[in-house]
Amino acid sequence: MDATTRATTAPVSSPALGASVERREGREKVTGTARYAAEQPCPGRTHAWPVPASVARGRVTGIDTSAALEMPGVLAVLTHENAPKLSEPDDATLAVLRDSRVPHRGWFVALVVGETLEAARAGAAAVRVDYSVEDHDVTLTATHPDVYAPEQANDGYPGTREHGDPEDAFASAPVRIDTDYRVPPLHNHPMEPHATTARWHDGRLTVHTSTQGATTVRTVLARLFGIPEDHVTVHAEHVGGGFGSKGTPRPDVVLAAMAARHTGRPVTLALPRRLMPAVVGHRAPTLHRLRLGAHPDGRLACLIHEVTTHTSRVKEFVEQAAVPARVMYAAPDSRTTHRVAPLDVPTPSWMRAPGEAPGMYALESALDELATELGMDPVELRVVNEPDTEPDSGKPFSSRHLVECLREGARRFGWAGRDPRPRSRAEGPLLVGSGVAAATYPVLVHPSTAAARALPDGTFLVGINAADIGTGARTVLAQIAADALGVPVDRVRTEVGSSGRPAASLAGGSSGTASWGWAVHEACVRLAERLAEGPLPAEGIEVRADTAGQADADSPFARHAFGAHFAEVAVDTVTGETRVRRLLGVYAAGRILNSRTARSQFVGGMTMGLGMALTEGSTMDAAFGDFAEPDLAAYHVPTHADVPDIEAHWIDEDDTRLNPMGSKGIGEIGIVGTAAAIGNAVFHATGVRLRELPLTPDRVLSGLREGGGS
Repeated sequence: MDATTRATTAPVSSPALGASVERREGREKVTGTARYAAEQPCPGRTHAWPVPASVARGRVTGIDTSAALEMPGVLAVLTHENAPKLSEPDDATLAVLRDSRVPHRGWFVALVVGETLEAARAGAAAVRVDYSVEDHDVTLTATHPDVYAPEQANDGYPGTREHGDPEDAFASAPVRIDTDYRVPPLHNHPMEPHATTARWHDGRLTVHTSTQGATTVRTVLARLFGIPEDHVTVHAEHVGGGFGSKGTPRPDVVLAAMAARHTGRPVTLALPRRLMPAVVGHRAPTLHRLRLGAHPDGRLACLIHEVTTHTSRVKEFVEQAAVPARVMYAAPDSRTTHRVAPLDVPTPSWMRAPGEAPGMYALESALDELATELGMDPVELRVVNEPDTEPDSGKPFSSRHLVECLREGARRFGWAGRDPRPRSRAEGPLLVGSGVAAATYPVLVHPSTAAARALPDGTFLVGINAADIGTGARTVLAQIAADALGVPVDRVRTEVGSSGRPAASLAGGSSGTASWGWAVHEACVRLAERLAEGPLPAEGIEVRADTAGQADADSPFARHAFGAHFAEVAVDTVTGETRVRRLLGVYAAGRILNSRTARSQFVGGMTMGLGMALTEGSTMDAAFGDFAEPDLAAYHVPTHADVPDIEAHWIDEDDTRLNPMGSKGIGEIGIVGTAAAIGNAVFHATGVRLRELPLTPDRVLSGLREGGGS
């Protein structure tokens, strides 16, 4: 074939979108050839190790680095006294080694650079720091004297929303539930820790870093170091998970670049896992008060969801945990509020399904309590309260198939055969129960740019600075491109994860595929139109697209994904151990673009929700101002043995009001309802309502002994 023939596009018999296509980078990852941020070959590379503050609040009054500098292989020790001075960051968590203040335990007060990782670590242990210690406060209570009502919660949501007269409606409701729930601090703990390799050459900075958004990292570094953006190159080809903690630049990238400039050598800094909880964000603890008033037929008369959380004194971050209650159910009178207490704690940040995960746990648990009070099936209670429009905004939904998810999930789970009476099924010392919960997550789309090139050999190259954090983004973007071009997917290559490619939004808020895919689709549609106009030049053709003004345009529709979770548990009355026997999720998440990677995302979210329900949680030590579970030996995440039977299914949605692909985000909705479904199943098994996560054996046994809620 000549070049013109090879480059033509035509419909293919098997559509690329929706197919079960294997991840393109899978072989590299399982064979160990995929290079992560700390593994980049770099001649003359040195290593860095941070020194964390050992007090919860105060100031550094002196740092003795002499012993460290005398150690073999130690090259430098950076402190606030000698570190390169940078511009003031917009994100105060990046203001490292600028002054002597210590806003919380674990704040970095020095950085040791060594010829080897071992030398840097030993040097860090030899640094001696003196402090002026101040009284600290790290304990969150609903009645904390410094608690205030913020104007906004995370991501620009109003701090408070009110409709009607909820207090009066609650007081006059025939059936009432007034209950409290607690969610502890939770940590992201991606498999790859936050890591950066940085080097300077002729005034230009190149970093390989583990991030969910290389475009943002480039902008931040350029501003901090006072250099043009085109003098900064950021690579993030492979990223070993993030779950939100890598959504914004973290201290590792700033410190590595700082140390590389100071020493004139390439520097790799991989944060030790024990130090991560203090410097890369966490899900803040949330205290929930839910008041539900209902009519005897189950229809809600009012819904009041009040959330109290903490933030740091470094910067404000308010977990938007009351926001999902503004979406879910028809209640004519409602109030959703956030209150926050600034404490001497590390700065909280995004963690998978921020707001929705803890907020829906509390809401869906309270709804289960209401179903018990009414003597009503909890699936039917949710169906009865299905709204015609979004309750808060009054906007029509672009699509909403929650009822279909509930019905299909009930059918697949065998819900109809369930004895609704708590403690109705026993197997020796085991009490067996089942529970249900609904889920929602907003459809978020952000502007991005992409390039599509037709090559003389008949293949196509798509470039975009997207971050593949383990979701299969390369593969799905190739499918989107192939669909738009009308060619087999194996004729499309995708290149992502470098600031040298067209700028793109970060991988967060389940927005990645929708945002990047829109730009890729537009570029490929335009490329196909160009190819139809005439022969392909010898050098090929490249077309670019920018979705600014489209992807970020206001929509007259409320756009959300929905789902239903079902769980079966067995609770051991002797040990207090809870085992999840079955987990089932059914989702309405627009058009599923790759059935294989989608199922993986749903199952991953559900597994994380299981951890949230049963094993994960941190304790803030009031005396030391530190998280007591800083590593994976103490912070327990689920293993394969904890997930014996887990299924994910979906409802096909044809929603044309989202993006050209008709897709919704799927990375986070899997976690949203899982913890509540498991908690509701534990209640059904035992007759005991446990209102604080995680549902550890000690709490279960205590609840069984007391025979009531705890």
